[in-house]
Amino acid sequence: MLKHLYRSSILHFLSDPDINGHDAYEFFEDGALIVVDGKVVDCGAANALMTAHQDAEIIDYQGKLIIPGMIDTHIHFPQCEVIASYGEQLLDWLNNFTFPAERQFEDKDYASHIANFFLDELLKCGTTTAMVFGTVHKQSVDAFFEASQKRNTRMICGKVMMDRNAPEFLVDTPECAYTDSKELIERWHEKGRQLYAVTPRFAITSTNEQLDKAGQLLKQYPSVYLQTHISENKDEVAFVQSLFPAAQDYLDVYDHFGLLGRRSVFAHGIHLQPREHKRLRETGASVSFCPTSNLFLGSGLLDVATLEKEQVAYSIATDVGGGTSFSMLQTLNEAYKVCQLQGQKLSPLKSLYLATLGNAKTLELDDKIGSFKRGNEADFAVLDFNSTPLMTLKQSRCKTLDEKLFAMIILGDDRAIAATYVAGKCAHSKLTSI
Repeated sequence: MLKHLYRSSILHFLSDPDINGHDAYEFFEDGALIVVDGKVVDCGAANALMTAHQDAEIIDYQGKLIIPGMIDTHIHFPQCEVIASYGEQLLDWLNNFTFPAERQFEDKDYASHIANFFLDELLKCGTTTAMVFGTVHKQSVDAFFEASQKRNTRMICGKVMMDRNAPEFLVDTPECAYTDSKELIERWHEKGRQLYAVTPRFAITSTNEQLDKAGQLLKQYPSVYLQTHISENKDEVAFVQSLFPAAQDYLDVYDHFGLLGRRSVFAHGIHLQPREHKRLRETGASVSFCPTSNLFLGSGLLDVATLEKEQVAYSIATDVGGGTSFSMLQTLNEAYKVCQLQGQKLSPLKSLYLATLGNAKTLELDDKIGSFKRGNEADFAVLDFNSTPLMTLKQSRCKTLDEKLFAMIILGDDRAIAATYVAGKCAHSKLTSI
């Protein structure tokens, strides 16, 4: 039995701070996290836990802050090289940049190279779990899961299903999409810490027959996820309406094929209508808020206050490569600004809740990750309040926890992550080579 005691300031959430205030989180200025064989055993004040666990090896991060590993609910691993491509809105951006880049993933060696790069970037940013798009190529998903399994990261991934309105070199067929996805589910879903998501790219690129196959997979394998896009861009919404004239709205297209459920994550949702909000609430499906991508592609501002009012579940995500940073801290920075532009508030505590326990809840993984609840998997990030000279200067003026966290969100990026742990093992450190 390997027992470690990590000494640091520690913050984790028990519930939504907008609802339960100070009762929603635990913060220990001088805290300790006890980990045995990759699982959380205890979390609390350092003095008490050091006395109770005198047999533990102590790892000292005093002066820093330990939080649960951050969770990204929408990101594309094949788009690492597409990030920061200039000057297009969604549909042109897909055709001019994304689709040509994804063609390369028919080569599994290339897919493996990018998968390893991608996972290392996430870990450098303190992200330990993500919901990830592959490409239309089955081997891209095999390459991703192999790289994730090697690191023991808890990841969700799926092969893109896409049989129309895309270049010929990227389309599959309804039957091929079904067969490939079925093979991947049986090979990877719930194998170790790997999980599968059925992944129609979006309604524009799937025929009725293919969406029907996606629904068939969800019925056959009820524990898998569904990930896709919705209402990101006004031209996209109009195109979907022209392709599915009988549908009440964009969400109704997916609903017709049985794609709505508690494990269904719909990226963006900027231009949803009231009926769609109601249906999302009824089915427990969630929206993934992608602020850096929405700003970069000029897609619009997600009305988070309306999602809250309508009791629509939502999470937060980077959406690399439309998104401009792998860092959840930078993503929270932009989320704050999106809310500000609409006269809405996003507190630093709510921000970090979303990036940890909140996102875990939308993925129905809060019994495993997202907090330091006893028995949870010990994924966590160590944040450095002195990661840059500007951060040090600003933090020296901060008097409250809220002020310190807000400065970390606005000024922080990968440089603010001193270390990242996956199931109790150090997977990234600024101090040592892993």
